[in-house]
Amino acid sequence: MKFAHKVAAGATVAFLGAFSPAVAAECTFDKKADDFEQADIDRLYGCLKDELAEGYASKGDEVAAAYRSWAVTATGAAAPGAHSNRFLLTFANDIAAEQYLKYNEDGGFSMPVGSVLAKESFSLHKKKGTPRKGPFFIMTKVAAGEADEFDNWVYAALQPSGKPMKIKQSFCHDCHAAFEDQDSLGYPDPDVRFESN
Repeated sequence: MKFAHKVAAGATVAFLGAFSPAVAAECTFDKKADDFEQADIDRLYGCLKDELAEGYASKGDEVAAAYRSWAVTATGAAAPGAHSNRFLLTFANDIAAEQYLKYNEDGGFSMPVGSVLAKESFSLHKKKGTPRKGPFFIMTKVAAGEADEFDNWVYAALQPSGKPMKIKQSFCHDCHAAFEDQDSLGYPDPDVRFESN
């Protein structure tokens, strides 16, 4: 299978508050996130994508520094759902990409040890209609015996500033356990999945 879809890290942009009036207007929305179509989600992501990557990597986290060179797993961010109703876009490292991009909801597989999935998150400010950066979520597949109670996944998260978040493994795993047949993997919304080659 060939998956040539990658998202390259772009140029650093200023904080939204420092945007020119024209750019600030482009990043203000007059409808609720629940009413967004994919074009709206893409536009919202365009307002934040450089800031997300810069912020996540700013404290030296290795995954945050590398993930934008990995395979992006969808044509665009998915509509709000899991992860506190935020928009999500997942990246997969070279070990994870081939298996993950099969979107195998029938199960019967285990992700290779060393697989890492990194998930950007963002939302729309309910009152202001402006972008809001969300946490960066990381899943790492480890060898049997290292995290058996969590199906050998280790979960981590960073604040938008790149500062590590304190999370309980069980908190993340309790949701991911709903995808037990898929090795605890949630997949992008079908509307934004790539077609297999």
